[in-house]
Amino acid sequence: MDTQHTDRREVLTGARVVLPSGVVRDSLTVEGGRIAANRYDERGGTDLSGHWIVPGFVDIHVHGGGGASFSAGTAEEALTAIGTHRAHGTTTMLASTVTGDLDDLARQAGALSELVEQGELAGIHFEGPFISPHRCGAHEPTLLRDPDPADVRKLVDAARGTARMMTLAPELPGGLDSVRLLVEHGVIAAVGHTDGDYDATLEAIDAGATVATHLFNAMPALAHRAPGPIAALLGDERVTVELINDGTHLHPSVLELAFRNAGARRVAFITDAMGAAGMSDGRYPLGPMQVEVKDGVARLVEGGSIAGSTLTLDTAFRRAVTVDRLPIEQVVQAISANPAKLLGLYDRVGSLEPGKDADLVVLDDDFALAGVMRRGEWVVRPTGR
Repeated sequence: MDTQHTDRREVLTGARVVLPSGVVRDSLTVEGGRIAANRYDERGGTDLSGHWIVPGFVDIHVHGGGGASFSAGTAEEALTAIGTHRAHGTTTMLASTVTGDLDDLARQAGALSELVEQGELAGIHFEGPFISPHRCGAHEPTLLRDPDPADVRKLVDAARGTARMMTLAPELPGGLDSVRLLVEHGVIAAVGHTDGDYDATLEAIDAGATVATHLFNAMPALAHRAPGPIAALLGDERVTVELINDGTHLHPSVLELAFRNAGARRVAFITDAMGAAGMSDGRYPLGPMQVEVKDGVARLVEGGSIAGSTLTLDTAFRRAVTVDRLPIEQVVQAISANPAKLLGLYDRVGSLEPGKDADLVVLDDDFALAGVMRRGEWVVRPTGR
């Protein structure tokens, strides 16, 4: 169930707090599950000197964690995955499904929608089955289908108003009509697992698509005479580009290219994590597929394709600051503010401003996770001085 708000008041002092206006060394007051103030309070509290306080992370693309998968379609597995990522700083997330039989996906959506209604999830993201067989990645090829608007509508209806995003290949028959249908129903249309060219991708954007699903991955490479979907998605101001910053999916120079061209305000860090996130190496299910995790990298048992990730957003955050050398304000934009704005939740989450939910992450001086608060309650309690 959703965390119950309390009237308990807590003051976090001494930390460097990352606000939309910049970094300040100040205190943060939490009361009634919300941020009451982000200014100095003389009444003391928890001393977090030597730490950073950043907004809770927002993940718009995550399939599971803690050995559990959202595709199982059960509250028990979903709550395990939610709890795993929440303990790593993700206080708001969509539940991403994997290609499956249409009726089974509808059943999963029905079960997950209850957790959205309870406040545990921010919505459902359907990734597949309306994707290209030429770029299917870790999706079962025999279950793929063209995006017939009637089938798309079936999944949206099954989610009972909780569908927030759907990834599809717009070049397929029915693709553009399905993009328009999603937009009409308030669902984000995302271009991904696509074999479309530059012009087909621009058509999808003009039809209302606003997200690039894990940009660079599962789409044609950028070429000088055939720029493909990457150039279209990266260059259009209307598009938010997802990036998986785990050191496996993207070379650091490619991440830099995306930030330089899209700008920090159009990037959303995601995990694309499957059930092995937060777990050890081994074999795990991903929808109907089997995945082998070795040295933290997930690959399909059959074929060896990269199968999502084992990433958590605290690791993505730390890598962005320490390896990619991005300014911490830009990392906060990409990991909290931008995805919150995309979901229409920025009035509640995504920044540390008075009146918003007290969703925050405490990082130590080396940017390792030290504490997580969600709606005023500690998920991971930091050790204050």
